[in-house]
Amino acid sequence: MRRGLTLVELLLVLTIVGLLAAVGGPRLAEALNRISVRNAAQRLVAAHTRARLHSTLHGRVTLLTFRADSLILQAIDGVDTLPVWQEPGPAASGVTLAGPGHPIVFVPTGLTHGLVNGTWTLSAGGVTRTVVVSRAGRIRLQ
Repeated sequence: MRRGLTLVELLLVLTIVGLLAAVGGPRLAEALNRISVRNAAQRLVAAHTRARLHSTLHGRVTLLTFRADSLILQAIDGVDTLPVWQEPGPAASGVTLAGPGHPIVFVPTGLTHGLVNGTWTLSAGGVTRTVVVSRAGRIRLQ
């Protein structure tokens, strides 16, 4: 009874595996980029919802800032700015973020105030998604 592989069999298997990796690798990378960008966009939407709820439930002016390295939620208490919540931004998952640097300001009614119009673009490896916040505080994914 024969045990093991011959050199020809081993080379044939390695060639097939190499061809499959060459064909499937780029598609896999694109799919992973799509997932990363979609997840980052959903995290921006979730942070927006969290900020709106915080301002309403606590009756405070609340600031939401989208930065590449972090998503930051702060509450205004008199003249103080209090940290409420923070999590890593899109850059932590390899996604770039481009958009306005100003925070989104929520008044105690949950509506936005001031310079809130903004478009943030998330991208990774040729995959792009846009998050738009309107003056009325509505958020939309494109």
